[in-house]
Amino acid sequence: MKPSAELTAFSKRLGYDFQKPELLIQAMTHSSLSSTTRGDNQRFEFLGDRVLGLSISDALFHKDSDASEGLLAPRFNALVRKETCAEIAIEIKLGEALKMGRSEMLSGGRRKIAVLGDAMEAVIGAVYLDAGFEIARDMVIRLWSNHIDNAAHDARDSKTILQEWAQAKKLPTPKYIEVDRSGPDHAPIFTIEVSIETGQSAKAQAQSKRAASQDAAADLLGQLES
Repeated sequence: MKPSAELTAFSKRLGYDFQKPELLIQAMTHSSLSSTTRGDNQRFEFLGDRVLGLSISDALFHKDSDASEGLLAPRFNALVRKETCAEIAIEIKLGEALKMGRSEMLSGGRRKIAVLGDAMEAVIGAVYLDAGFEIARDMVIRLWSNHIDNAAHDARDSKTILQEWAQAKKLPTPKYIEVDRSGPDHAPIFTIEVSIETGQSAKAQAQSKRAASQDAAADLLGQLES
């Protein structure tokens, strides 16, 4: 089975040439096409998620030999979460080559964080099936290298830090409110406001409520530290 021109170009951006192109084709097939094709990428996503987890665990373990489990765990979570997988997918323009049904495509599927993150994991699974763990791990480390280098910073959970600050000051738990939602349904932008009992507050926007909440908490922490 010969891959399309889009998939061939994507393979070059990925930096890996598949021995079995049918694996790449399935990894890049969204479930919205499952009724018209032989298979989608959901099983590959399941496998790729595990390969990604072990690859990142191994990288973090050897990168910082002095880090405790308590420090490694949040770094790991930051590196394997769906948003990070989607960021990598965007960097290599995965969405341009993703095969999906017309309705999903028209709803902005090529830009959805969940769709991109799942497909990135599926591609990792496909590389593992095509060439084994070492090759798949090396690809993950190459694509995630900048994120791994910044893992300590990316792992900062601003909501947790803000809550701990409030507890230390014997204040109630910070409150998070969705104050606005804009943009089309397939690519919404959320505005979240966080406030504490002292009256101080901060707002932030992002493509997910989780990210907006974290950014708002980080902004408020910046106010409190200044």
